[in-house]
Amino acid sequence: MSKLLKFDEETEVVGDICKALGHPTRVQIMTLLWKRDKRTCGEIVDLIPLAQSTISKHLLELKKANLVSIKNVGKKVIYSVDINSIEILKKYLTHYLSTIEISEENKETVLTTKHKVRNRNSYLKQYNYQFTHKKSKLETLDMAEI
Repeated sequence: MSKLLKFDEETEVVGDICKALGHPTRVQIMTLLWKRDKRTCGEIVDLIPLAQSTISKHLLELKKANLVSIKNVGKKVIYSVDINSIEILKKYLTHYLSTIEISEENKETVLTTKHKVRNRNSYLKQYNYQFTHKKSKLETLDMAEI
């Protein structure tokens, strides 16, 4: 039996948005709609080399998360970015990122970033994305040559 956790509405919405954006194709679709709003599925298929049915399924997932809105114009369905959902995500990320300090020397890559946590969220751990216990492919090749 699994536990069902209840979160506040904003957390649920942000979770749904992040889940929908968890696929690169959907991120690409959102990028295309952001660059030029009001596109049909066919226009998106012309720009992303995937089957029309695949793009339609991704658009459905974006619609379920309220990231895109649709407008029927005759037989065509026009897709647009839902600004309200983007504002919710922007508000959440702005608040979250304002609680993290990243020193200039550690801004090179995500893998070398160490987050410093401010007092309000002191329960969060500091993250270090360097996996020192794993050998890189280059190190493995060097050792094989010896």
